[in-house]
Amino acid sequence: MGERIQNFRTRLTGGAPLIGTFVKTPSPIICEVLAQALLDVVCLDAEHAPFGRMEIDGCIATLRAADQPSLVRINACTAAEIRSALDCGATGILAPHVASADQAKAIAVAARFGEGGRGYSGSTRAAGFGTRSLRDHIEYSDGHTTVIVQIEDLAALDAVAAIAAVEGIDGVFIGRTDLAVAMGKDPFAPEIVDAVAAICAAGRKAGVAVGMFTPSIDEVPRWRAAGASLFLLGSEQGFVLSGARQLAAAFHEHGNGGR
Repeated sequence: MGERIQNFRTRLTGGAPLIGTFVKTPSPIICEVLAQALLDVVCLDAEHAPFGRMEIDGCIATLRAADQPSLVRINACTAAEIRSALDCGATGILAPHVASADQAKAIAVAARFGEGGRGYSGSTRAAGFGTRSLRDHIEYSDGHTTVIVQIEDLAALDAVAAIAAVEGIDGVFIGRTDLAVAMGKDPFAPEIVDAVAAICAAGRKAGVAVGMFTPSIDEVPRWRAAGASLFLLGSEQGFVLSGARQLAAAFHEHGNGGR
């Protein structure tokens, strides 16, 4: 395993500033291209994009070959979804809609080996397709599997401190847009900004990493000062659309290519 993947969890929990993006297109080629950007992490969005087991498997294989840390935002917080992503070799998971400490505990248990936890197989990519011993695979998983839970529901706001304190949870990720939708507010409304600040404070007090998506990169310094360190910004869809729009605008600005 490459150094960047091996060091990701340590960097995250140590509060290092990390930048990543979401991948919405289930394509290993997209992942191969993004790996050239040397982002700190790439997050496959299996919650909101058409990723099946094979698509996740292919994308993670490509990212691992490039020593690119990867997260999978799982489609649902079930043991099967967690096991599938980690067996494919993901560096970690981003679990959506976590609203209680009990739910966070169940996710943390399902992500690691042991009684009632992750089912073991030595034939997976994560286990080196049978080349890593049982002991080595379990020790590596215990030390490097990254578990981040997403706070995006109104019910979670009063439970953030308890969620962040759950053993095995490495970070909380703020779903600001979902919070805004739940409150019927704009993402920049004072109530939403206050909620984000409160989650940052709770995460920092619990000693776990705080991550977020922010609508504007100009906000990053503010949220860094508030304790956030992981930023998943944009997506490959956004990069393609933005680049194409800029190209079209530049072309028309120059008189349709000079004709």
